[in-house]
Amino acid sequence: MNFTKDNTYINVKDFSVSGESFTLLLNGEYQLLKTHPTPTLDKLPAYYESEDYISHTDGTRTFFEKVYQIVKRNAIRKKVALLSKFNQKGKVLDIGAGTGDFLVEAKNQGWNVTGIEPSSKAKEIAISKGVPFSDSLEILEDHSFDVITMWHVLEHVPDLDFQIQQLKRLLKPNGTLIIAVPNFKSYDAKHYKSFWAAYDVPRHLWHFSKTAIEKLFAKQKMKLIKCKPMWFDSFYVALLSEKYKNGKMNFIKGFVIGFISNLYGIFKKEFSSHIYILKNN
Repeated sequence: MNFTKDNTYINVKDFSVSGESFTLLLNGEYQLLKTHPTPTLDKLPAYYESEDYISHTDGTRTFFEKVYQIVKRNAIRKKVALLSKFNQKGKVLDIGAGTGDFLVEAKNQGWNVTGIEPSSKAKEIAISKGVPFSDSLEILEDHSFDVITMWHVLEHVPDLDFQIQQLKRLLKPNGTLIIAVPNFKSYDAKHYKSFWAAYDVPRHLWHFSKTAIEKLFAKQKMKLIKCKPMWFDSFYVALLSEKYKNGKMNFIKGFVIGFISNLYGIFKKEFSSHIYILKNN
C-alpha cells in the first residue's frame, strides 16, 4: 500500500502524552489512513505511559473513569453474547486483552480462553483474575481458534499486513474474526477534525473505514459478513474531543455531539466505531 506526503489527509497532535504533531496520510484505494512519522518500536511504549490510558487499568479515580468502568461491564456482556451469535462455543483468542475482563466473562460463559497483551501492568491485573496468556502469536498453533477478537487493537499494530496474515493462520476454517476500530468517516470525526480523540496519535498507527477493513481482509480470503455500531463510543470520544479542543470536558455538548453522531450513523451507516464480523473462508 502506498502512502505519500502528497496524500496528506489531516495534521493532528498527541494530546495525551507528548504534545508532538503528526500527519495522517491517505491511501485512496483502501480508504485507510496511516500515522506519519511512525514511532520506532523501541520508542512506541513511551507513548502509552499515561495514567489516563484507562484501557490498561481498572481505575475509578475520577467520575469519568467510574462511568467508563460501568459502561465497560455492560459492553463486555454484550461482546461475549456476540461470540455465541456467530460461532459455537470453543476456543477464543483475545488479542490486546487489557485487564482481562472480557476473557473472564467469556470463560464464565463456557469458552476456552487465551489472551495476548503487551502491557505488563495490564497483563498482571488479568492474570490475577485467572486469565491464561500466550507470550506471542507466533508460538500458537495453526488453525487453533474458533474465534479471534481484537477490541480497539488493530489500529495499534505496527505491521498491519503481518498481523492479518497471523489472524488468517490462527483461525479455523469458517472461524470468526471480530474486530472493533474507530471510523474516521463518522460525524464526530468530521465535526472535531484535528481534535478528534479517536485519532489518538501515535498510539493509533492506522485509521480505518469500512472499505479498508473489507479490502484488507479480502486479500486473505476473509469475508466481512456484518458491521455493527458501538453506540457508546461516540459519547466517550466526543467528551475527550471537547477536552482536547476547549481544555475541559463539556458533558452537555459531548452528549449532544455523541447523540448527533449516532443519528448520523443510523442514516449514513457511519458510526464513531464499528464492530466488524468476518468469516474465514
